[in-house]
Amino acid sequence: MAETNKKGFDKKKVRYLVLFAIIIAVEAIFCFTPLGSIPIGPLVATLAMIPVCITGVILGVRAGSVLGFIAGLFSFIYWTFMAPGVMSLAFTPFFKFEFAEGITFGGSWWTLVICFVPRILVGTLSGLVYKAVAGRTEKNAVRITGAVLAGIAGSAINTIGVLGGIALFMGKEFGAIAATVPEYGTLWGFIGLTVLTNAIPEAVVSGVVTPSALPIKKLVAGKL
Repeated sequence: MAETNKKGFDKKKVRYLVLFAIIIAVEAIFCFTPLGSIPIGPLVATLAMIPVCITGVILGVRAGSVLGFIAGLFSFIYWTFMAPGVMSLAFTPFFKFEFAEGITFGGSWWTLVICFVPRILVGTLSGLVYKAVAGRTEKNAVRITGAVLAGIAGSAINTIGVLGGIALFMGKEFGAIAATVPEYGTLWGFIGLTVLTNAIPEAVVSGVVTPSALPIKKLVAGKL
């Protein structure tokens, strides 16, 4: 009996590790290729946080938090080496540019907080929300509701963390940059437009897509 249990545990662990590896690969695709962005009318929603939310739901809080860290690492790599630009100011301390004569922006180590902490919290919060709502229930309606709320909460905490971090640690820099863009005008104009054009669509997409992964949760648990 002990041997049988051990074999069962090993199979479950293999499923867990294989699925986690697949999700990391999907996260890399979303972070490093155009496949991670989808147009919704005039708006664009990024998909990078959806795998993190899904991981929190189907693999638990710990795995979700680890994938959130990996998502933060991918973001750091992208904005440091692959597409350095103005938004790099928020995600890497290794980007600087001359804003005006004698004024250079960039180089703040607080960017690592903005880059990593919100992503980690996506996996943590989505896992906790699903667990709080659905728990161990087998009722599909409750499980779907929990996954929807987990997807929305995960996406929202990323938005709050990133934009809040920008306002707290990079407010002066982004305020000066926003003043040069008519669509923004001010730091709060930049934050408000970002919420309308990115955060809301992303939360909606995350809330819709996250429940679709629930059958995988049963697969990992060996119930399929």
